[in-house]
Amino acid sequence: EVKDFLTFYNFNILNYEANKIDDCFDRFIGDKSKFNEPEEEAGNQHIALYVVDLQKSAAFYRDVIGLDTIPEPFHDGKHAWFSMSEFSHVHIISRATAPTNHDKNNHLCFSVPSMDEFVSRLKKNNIQFENWAGEKGAIQTRVDGIKQIWFKDPDGYWIEINNDYH
Repeated sequence: EVKDFLTFYNFNILNYEANKIDDCFDRFIGDKSKFNEPEEEAGNQHIALYVVDLQKSAAFYRDVIGLDTIPEPFHDGKHAWFSMSEFSHVHIISRATAPTNHDKNNHLCFSVPSMDEFVSRLKKNNIQFENWAGEKGAIQTRVDGIKQIWFKDPDGYWIEINNDYH
């Protein structure tokens, strides 16, 4: 289409004043905005987290968060990969020397079908959670009705859990 347009444009440019070029484009091709959009949207392929204890962190993301493990290509004992969705993963990589302190604004968010069941899982594993303001054991409700809690993983990364499950 674009090649044909350019041929058409070059042939007919003498017949149009400079302010008529857009009319020429519109009549030949139509909506110009489609040429500024990528054919596919970018997506999240993975998030990588640097951790101190691979086994402890792997157990946390598997048993507490509930992510499924997936094969990782390195087979070196320093990596564990988890599926968040068909094409999105969490990669944890060992060798950090100590847990790090992070601001709550920098967090990973996972959605669950039942907040009550997830809170029970946290309590069973003695993991404290809080609302955004930091009230221990409190569940927050967003203005759109979505329930949210926050807590830290073994390496100090903040996790948000909400029930905006699809």
